[in-house]
Amino acid sequence: MAFDLVFFGGTGDLVWRKLMPALFQAFRHDTLPEGGRIIGVGRDDMTDEQYRQQIQSRFEQVEGDKRPNPEEFARFASLLCYVRMDLSKPESYAALASRLAERETDHVVMYLSTAPSLFTTVCEQLAACGLNTPKTRIVLEKPLGHDLASNRAINHAVGKAFKEQQIFRIDHYLGKPAVQNLFALRFGNALFEPLWRREHIANIQITMAEELGVEKRGGFYETTGALRDMVQNHALQLLCAIAMEPPINAHADAIRDEKLKVLRALKRWTPDTLSQHVIRGQYSAGNVEGKAVPGYREEPGVSPQSCTETFVALRTEISNWRWAGVPFYIRTGKRMASREAHIEINFRPTPHEIFKSPVGQVNKLVIHLQPKDGLELHLFAQGQSKRGQGSGGATLSPVHLDLDFDKRFGSERVGAYERLLLDVLDGRLNLFVRSDEQEEAWRWVEPILRHWSTDTIGPRPYTAGTWGPSASSAMIARDGFCWSEEI
Repeated sequence: MAFDLVFFGGTGDLVWRKLMPALFQAFRHDTLPEGGRIIGVGRDDMTDEQYRQQIQSRFEQVEGDKRPNPEEFARFASLLCYVRMDLSKPESYAALASRLAERETDHVVMYLSTAPSLFTTVCEQLAACGLNTPKTRIVLEKPLGHDLASNRAINHAVGKAFKEQQIFRIDHYLGKPAVQNLFALRFGNALFEPLWRREHIANIQITMAEELGVEKRGGFYETTGALRDMVQNHALQLLCAIAMEPPINAHADAIRDEKLKVLRALKRWTPDTLSQHVIRGQYSAGNVEGKAVPGYREEPGVSPQSCTETFVALRTEISNWRWAGVPFYIRTGKRMASREAHIEINFRPTPHEIFKSPVGQVNKLVIHLQPKDGLELHLFAQGQSKRGQGSGGATLSPVHLDLDFDKRFGSERVGAYERLLLDVLDGRLNLFVRSDEQEEAWRWVEPILRHWSTDTIGPRPYTAGTWGPSASSAMIARDGFCWSEEI
């Protein structure tokens, strides 16, 4: 299956840090289709060989056994070439068309790893020079717009050049192995489905925490913030995977139809819920792993008076029969106590207690996304009874079953970007987001953005290396629950 994969932004951070290593791993695993060519596009003036040398120098920063040895890279480098382009000039696209015409392929993938402001221009120019053929697929990186109007404008422009079946809106969280196993857990086993509803689940928590700050991306983050960067896409996609009804089959549109129903069923915001159920924060200077780190406003590229949020916690509900009344909590932030992402399904207590359960403990299922990848099922069990003590009045102890996917299936499993790139090359849309999903997510998020634009309080400060502002704990405590680390 001969293909050309074109990276617009081919000298950028995402390409060398994520996309090229993912393609190399597919090459190493022998899952990258044969007959491929990878074309980097950028403004710098360089030859194919210079581009290969640049990628090789970046690969030297890859840690451990994922770094290619010289012989491996030499074979992989034979796939790489480079085209210099100014994306604002039509004549540059003619040069790309000429390079693509050098050989016959089954399909061409255009991966837009650029600023979203360039998406419309690139798609219009691709159409103008005839590069939007039926065998072309286009991949769009997030963020796709900064609000509903800009998202619609981008989708409209892309839709004029390409059919929906040719458009792959990527969300790398959907490629994570643990998220794939979430679908398998729910729809490939009979064990949990009878319990996956309001009668048995007390609350669901989604946490996506990072120890790092904004690093060198302060300028980008100033115009984005945690709500746009993490909640509107990653968090809501995870929520959909948890809450969606079983699709009629495993086809892309069947899955995306059910996710769309969840987004449409999310409770709409009111002035009261916006004030009480949405918390924004911003990290201040502190210590992380014994090292002093600056506050957000001291980061390069950040305004000293910035009101950009680096933390969001919110509470929402889904207005349908399965989930009515069950609170869903989402929190995400930078410079937090640890780097981890997980989903916690907290079950209701037994309807009639005949044992003494541990205080504050509940049965729960924890789905770990990073850095650990696996499942934990938390139960109660009775240990050895003391002499003279019968079962009545015995105290239960918490125990858990731990399934580590890396240990069970091997640590060389397919990574998120590797899986998604292979799906693009195969034309599988299951793990990609449809335009109406994106619009519905923006429609739900926009009232929060409008509320913040008139809110005089601003983001609440939290010390770097903690779990965010105390208002986040107060929000969940009003329902009688707490975050997992607070038990």
